[in-house]
Amino acid sequence: MTDIAAATQAPRRNRFLSSVAGFARQQPVGAVSLFIILAMLFASIFASWVAPYHPLDTDFMAILTAPSWEHLAGTDTFGRDVFSRLIHGARTALVIGITASLLGCTAGALLGAASAYFGGRIDAVIQRIVDLLLSFPLVVLALVIAAVIGRQLVFGIDMGLVLAIAIPIVPQVSRVIRASALSVRSMAYIDAARVAGYSHTRIILRHMAPNLVAPFLIMVTAYVAQAILLEASLSFLGLGVVEPTPAWGLMLSGNATDYFISAPWLIIFPGLAISIAVIAFNLFGDALRDWLDPKFTT
Repeated sequence: MTDIAAATQAPRRNRFLSSVAGFARQQPVGAVSLFIILAMLFASIFASWVAPYHPLDTDFMAILTAPSWEHLAGTDTFGRDVFSRLIHGARTALVIGITASLLGCTAGALLGAASAYFGGRIDAVIQRIVDLLLSFPLVVLALVIAAVIGRQLVFGIDMGLVLAIAIPIVPQVSRVIRASALSVRSMAYIDAARVAGYSHTRIILRHMAPNLVAPFLIMVTAYVAQAILLEASLSFLGLGVVEPTPAWGLMLSGNATDYFISAPWLIIFPGLAISIAVIAFNLFGDALRDWLDPKFTT
């Protein structure tokens, strides 16, 4: 039995490695972006070992120290090591960004698939709600939701902030998934499933959803970047992560703007971290779109 299991796992491993190699060969920019994302994930998971200092440790003898070998990105107004806070801030950005993207994209995909499947009045009502939500600027809608919900900590994650980021994603994903689901709904096997008496839930989840996996994965990856940017914006405006939790947007707010001439590293390094993360996820999402479904357009 062990030999049989090993024999079946070997082709799967080879197919996976060949798929990764094919992706890297066809999408070199996407491969580099994926490497950056994996490096960020590694640093965020093992932040306690990667970071040279604890993110909350203060050293009042080293306040506003310029970047050096001792403090690679300098120190802030409390003498805290900026590089260590950037690494721990990656954990905050990725946890909130990935959770919000998954939640928003999943809700939007279900809404879009149901809208395309049922059609008629249900489709009209859902699309009018989607149009209403899309009429608001993304940041403004997130600000309103964050202010209404407030902080709701669940297992150490601010679910109020996650919902404030996820809800604006829902109508955008719903619109794209609906367009893909409309073509799937017209296929013969969907009519056959209806004639067979299958429930609407089973048809949507088991027969339509598998054909929507490619655009769903593409949008999850792309909207992580948007979620990270929204989290940084909300934290900068005081409605996101609060002190002393290390967060990139929070590092840009407060006293950091007062030292943009005398201590520019307080703004440059968090800004670079946000920019690199957003660009990496966007480029990887574009590469994944071209690789999985060249005909798919957002």
